[in-house]
Amino acid sequence: MTNLPGVDTGFGDAHRLRKTDEYSSVFAFRRALKGRWFILHYRPNGLESARLGVVVAKKLARRAYLRNLLKRIVRENFRKMRHALPPHDLVVRLHAKVDGATRKMLNQDVASLLTRLPE
Repeated sequence: MTNLPGVDTGFGDAHRLRKTDEYSSVFAFRRALKGRWFILHYRPNGLESARLGVVVAKKLARRAYLRNLLKRIVRENFRKMRHALPPHDLVVRLHAKVDGATRKMLNQDVASLLTRLPE
């Protein structure tokens, strides 16, 4: 997906979940979509755009470079698709080991979760 002219595709502070309470409220809402490797928890936020948080447990991705790669993949997919997403707080969480998965497969998993997000 390419950048659209006139559309902000950045990933600034306004589009991030930072505080524990923000993450907790999304988990407490108890709505989620499950993909092959990731789970997308979501909650309407009443703001103008979607916000994202990412959780990658050491239990599932032992190496720091792998955890960072997974977070980059999620953030990049969100950044590209944010303009089309409903105004929800989103937490993408790794729920299965990614052994044998390619970057393309991981990107497709995240993208499919974001496109399945209800209004």
